[in-house]
Amino acid sequence: MTARPPFRYESFELDPERGQLTCRYSLGDRQFAERVTIEAPGGPSRWADPAVTEAARLVFLLAGVSYYKTAAPPVIDLGDTAVTGAERAFLRAFYLDGLGEFAYRNALDLSGLQITGPQRDDPAAGTPGRDWRSARPQRPLVPFGGGIDSIVTVEHVRHRADAALFIMSRPGDRFAAIEAPAAVTGLPVVRAGREIDQQLLRSRELGFLNGHVPVTGILSAIAVLAAVLDGRDAVVMSNEWSASIPTLEVDGRPVNHQYSKSATFEAAFRSVLERALGGRLSYFSALRPYTELWVAQRFAGLTQYHGTFRSCNRAFHLDPAKRLDHWCGRCDKCCFIDLILAPFLPAAELRAIFGGQEPLADPDPAESLVPKFRALLGTLPDSKPFECVGEIGECRVAAVLAARRPDRAGDALLQLLAAEVAGLPDLPAAAELLAPVGEHFIPDSYAPEDLLV
Repeated sequence: MTARPPFRYESFELDPERGQLTCRYSLGDRQFAERVTIEAPGGPSRWADPAVTEAARLVFLLAGVSYYKTAAPPVIDLGDTAVTGAERAFLRAFYLDGLGEFAYRNALDLSGLQITGPQRDDPAAGTPGRDWRSARPQRPLVPFGGGIDSIVTVEHVRHRADAALFIMSRPGDRFAAIEAPAAVTGLPVVRAGREIDQQLLRSRELGFLNGHVPVTGILSAIAVLAAVLDGRDAVVMSNEWSASIPTLEVDGRPVNHQYSKSATFEAAFRSVLERALGGRLSYFSALRPYTELWVAQRFAGLTQYHGTFRSCNRAFHLDPAKRLDHWCGRCDKCCFIDLILAPFLPAAELRAIFGGQEPLADPDPAESLVPKFRALLGTLPDSKPFECVGEIGECRVAAVLAARRPDRAGDALLQLLAAEVAGLPDLPAAAELLAPVGEHFIPDSYAPEDLLV
């Protein structure tokens, strides 16, 4: 049996004149190149900052996962790129846990993965005496996807600092589902154009393995690079408590579609950043201690966004010709957003948001949507969708709360779902899910009042 060639990190180069980072990788005779362009003020001189090179190196390390998965060999060769022991351990976890869903769907065992390459001295962590939980950074960058999570984060952060949005897309491509609510914020936007190697778009033709990658981790690293270039001192994410809950477990090992949104990833990436950038930039999620139910309750009051936000999967199709300009009302994401908002918005208003495509108002749900909702509620075994959706407990509470609304009394689908979960054991109390439920890294200067009590 012929040994598979290792996946190799070749090099990364910065082009200040173009504002561009190029990352190069190889797998046997096949070469890959990814380019990231940052639209940041300050011109080429910004790129001379040593912190830019360090941030670019982290992008290079994390972006490689998209190309490794084409064949998933047992060895990753870092080439000439030296990493610390902590970075090597972080990178291995990023591959193993971040590709958990990919490995599960492709029936692969990646547990023997080896990462070879030169060792780098581990610098001291951060600036002596600096504590980000009490510091007051004033210029945060907020990655913005146009959904309820990032909208709630923006409306919280903007009152505490000079915030800007960070939006990443393919060069020259803009998603209306992001741009419309971004315009409502009125905040400045720092943009990144991420151009993946076109070979990835021919995966089937070229015989590549395919599947989910931890893209939020890649986005996080690119946001850090953009923040350094724009002279900002924090990257504020919008990953809530339930992102840490595994989608399923396989042989006792958690498989989490949202691994790079999890508290585990956040803690590890913070540690790597602290050392690589000397403590000059903070990275944390403003929603970490909160549930999706809490987020939905807050979003319900942000009426200025209700006519523009759209979290439907079909709004983000890579092919613009297949991209919907309205809610499809059928995908898992549409079902979840409808369910989590239903306790807090009048039924007529939520139906108007969905433009007549509200999943809970489906006149003939038995054909398709009952199984989708039951998957969200965990009443079908091992059925939680591989999507960025909430934990089953909060979905169940949302169904029960929504069914109690007088204006939902005639919703047959909702009443059916609520009746199925109302009597289940261990149903959380709504009050518990509408209060902080987990640990976090939010600095005091950004903390809501309920975290400072």
